[in-house]
Amino acid sequence: MFRRLTPSPLTPSPPDQLPTFMRFSYFLTGITLQDCIFTVQSCMMIKRLISKPERSFFLLGPRQTGKSTWIKSLHLENQWMVNLLKNDTFFRYIRDPAVFRLEAQEKINNGCEWIIIDEVQRIPDLLNDVHLMLESSNVKFILSGSSARKLKQKGANMLGGRALKRHLHPFTVKEINSAHGATTDLDTMLVWGTLPPLHGLNSRDASETLKAYVEVYLREEIQQEALVRNLGGYTRFLDLTAAYCGEIVNFTSIGKEAGLPTRTVQSYYEILEDTLIALRLPAWRKSPTKRLLSHPKMYLFDNGVTNFLCHRLRKTVDPTLKGRLFEQFMVQETNRILDYSGIDYQLYYWRTNHGAEVDLLIRIDGSLSLAVEFKSKSRISRGDTSGIASFHEDNPEVPCFIVSLVPEPYALDYIHVMNWQQYLEKISGDLS
Repeated sequence: MFRRLTPSPLTPSPPDQLPTFMRFSYFLTGITLQDCIFTVQSCMMIKRLISKPERSFFLLGPRQTGKSTWIKSLHLENQWMVNLLKNDTFFRYIRDPAVFRLEAQEKINNGCEWIIIDEVQRIPDLLNDVHLMLESSNVKFILSGSSARKLKQKGANMLGGRALKRHLHPFTVKEINSAHGATTDLDTMLVWGTLPPLHGLNSRDASETLKAYVEVYLREEIQQEALVRNLGGYTRFLDLTAAYCGEIVNFTSIGKEAGLPTRTVQSYYEILEDTLIALRLPAWRKSPTKRLLSHPKMYLFDNGVTNFLCHRLRKTVDPTLKGRLFEQFMVQETNRILDYSGIDYQLYYWRTNHGAEVDLLIRIDGSLSLAVEFKSKSRISRGDTSGIASFHEDNPEVPCFIVSLVPEPYALDYIHVMNWQQYLEKISGDLS
């Protein structure tokens, strides 16, 4: 996987010498006993692109994207951390939420400036007391969690604009490169993704970590959130979501394959979106001369998770799949960078009923700013420009790019051809 730090002089026992339940707990957190020092240190060293607001905010993101680690890295003075994953804390407040208000008020009276509630969706009623304290004191809150859906479903108080909303994603290329001082291997990221718990692990441990992530989080927790009764249908749906990642979604067809009603499939996708496990890419539907498709595309949030669900974790990229994996990775990387930038943006794809397609349209402040086609090729010729050319006929004012593996940038008429790293630098700078 990614570059490992210098080993500690301590020599802990290898994982296979531990009882089974302990080995599983290490894999669940993405850390084996042998690798835990290196993984935790390397994650702590990586500076995230997300910026801390100076006022209260929700911090949302899938499990294991590093929310707790990032909060700790802020080194906030006069803080109080409430971790609702701890059973004693959870049951104390679930029995009597008023206890939280009393404890919090005592902390505020003693000079507490920041109150952090981790996994706040587990007790949404606490947000009523958060609301009261925001209005009656100068204390600020960080409210982290892996699901805004639970808060919405239970009619939770979302604080009416008194708290901002931030997302934390898997590592970006820029974050990893900044930590290492070198460019990370693209094929490694296409196969294994960039979830923080995998950072520093060898391929065997990384595979075990992804297995635990999928089995415990995606299959069990998301399944519980969906109140799933048809367990077989949900499992088949999740596998199909990975198999069709990046393709135009036909909810009816997926429902038939999974043995589920169309509306159930749509609700499952909504859950994956609300928990930031999936990114919906709607179709751009404005064209004066062409008939465009209207169904969305769906991308899972991490390549490693997609590959595990599809049973294709390998040390090297399958050449027949590289194009799809490259597109998924670049779409998600674009979304992460723009999300962290704080600008007003929307992402779309464009496709005609005759098959002409552009992988990504980026809309900034209400105007189309870029049309991007992703090609996992080291040579781009005019034969690769048909989709962009068709789009350009209706939208000549929109800059067009083909992002690929070419070593140096060049132009094909109005189309800018560039390397994938140059593209990421461009959107990090120009658009943000």
